[in-house]
Amino acid sequence: MAFKVRLLRQLEQVDPASREAFLSLLEVLEEQFQRLEDQVTKAEFNELRAIVAELAEAQKQTQAEVRALAEAQRRSEGRLDRLEAIVAELAEAQKRTEERMGAEFERVWGAINELTQAQKRTEAQVAELVEAQKRTEERMSAEFGRVWGAINELTQAQKRTEERMSAEFERVWGAINELTQAQKRTEAQVAELAEAQKRTEAQVAELAEAEKQTQAEVRALAEAQRRSEGRLDRLEATVAELAEAQKQTQAEVRALAEAQRRSEGRLDRLEATVAELVEAQKQTQAEVRALAEAQRRSEGRLDRLEATVVELVEAQKRTEEELRQLVEEHRLTRERVEGVSNAVGYTLEDRAMRALPALLRQEGIEVEGELVRQYVRVGDRKRQVNIFGYGRRNGQRVLILGEAKVRPSKKEVDRFLKLAAFLEEQEGLPAVLLFVAYDFRPEMEAYLHEKNIRPIWSYKLPL
Repeated sequence: MAFKVRLLRQLEQVDPASREAFLSLLEVLEEQFQRLEDQVTKAEFNELRAIVAELAEAQKQTQAEVRALAEAQRRSEGRLDRLEAIVAELAEAQKRTEERMGAEFERVWGAINELTQAQKRTEAQVAELVEAQKRTEERMSAEFGRVWGAINELTQAQKRTEERMSAEFERVWGAINELTQAQKRTEAQVAELAEAQKRTEAQVAELAEAEKQTQAEVRALAEAQRRSEGRLDRLEATVAELAEAQKQTQAEVRALAEAQRRSEGRLDRLEATVAELVEAQKQTQAEVRALAEAQRRSEGRLDRLEATVVELVEAQKRTEEELRQLVEEHRLTRERVEGVSNAVGYTLEDRAMRALPALLRQEGIEVEGELVRQYVRVGDRKRQVNIFGYGRRNGQRVLILGEAKVRPSKKEVDRFLKLAAFLEEQEGLPAVLLFVAYDFRPEMEAYLHEKNIRPIWSYKLPL
């Protein structure tokens, strides 16, 4: 304002035409400065710096939230690692259980088959025994009924256990698959968040650079203003110099106008960049909130999955307890089957030992002494020979060896042949081989004749 008053005082001393031209120039300059003041003010730059500061603060909060989310993610991964370890241990325990159950079931079915064979042998024996043996059969039949009932109950319990375990495994694997998908989406969102963070940092750097350039242009404008004041001072000395200065001033005004237009372009770009930065910040905050929500859902699923795994552990314990009970009951069943089989076998052996001397005599073999049940040592074990004794055939001493079975199998015959060959070599005598049984299948009877073993039916033995 002081500069304008001094200039007017000096213009009063020049001719009216020149004064009018200088007044027009002053009006143009005043409009240009007014427009510059209207467009670029310190308050606006302060407001812009405040916005940038708020954005920087919001960015710090975003980074803090991202670090918190990363920490939560690490905890989730730790829980997943522990959960995977538990699931692996459960899978290994399940394999061991299935292996044990498979072995136990094979033994149970073997016992059931033996029990079935024993039942058939018992029925054949009962047909030949006296009324007292019939009463024994009734007691055995009642005992077998209880055994079959127990086996059926075990079979149903095993089916229910397998169904429960199958359903639990399906739920666990479904939960693990869902957790895997959520983890992949979380990783993708974190990657997008990192990319947005890089773009935000680049935009802030550009904003700082634009601020520096704007400050430099303002300083240049102030310097130009100081130079204009110097030229106006020189105008007071001479009108001729004032005309020359006028030309220079017009050139500078044009340059100033061009600089102003460039400043306006930069400010437009800066405002657009700030607007984009604000929008990107909003999107970043929205993504962070979505990521936090996804993290909470993941933790909820983890909690549910951990509860399911605990239930699965309990179910595994119950399965192992049921398996232990099954093993115990199987042991009792085997003991009962062995008791029944032994009772039937010993009865048949006793009858054979009493009747065989007379039967062998009919074939030209005279028994020496008594036929006995004998234990012999084979290697480091003792084996029982059901029928053992000596006799003479055509004046030659022979070894009498026999086996008593309810219904012999090829495996039992082959085992008897190996034992007989060992005893022949040990005694140095030829052996007469006998096989006493309640029942011989046709192919088994033919196999015995092929191996020079005499099959003796139980009905040929007197009661």
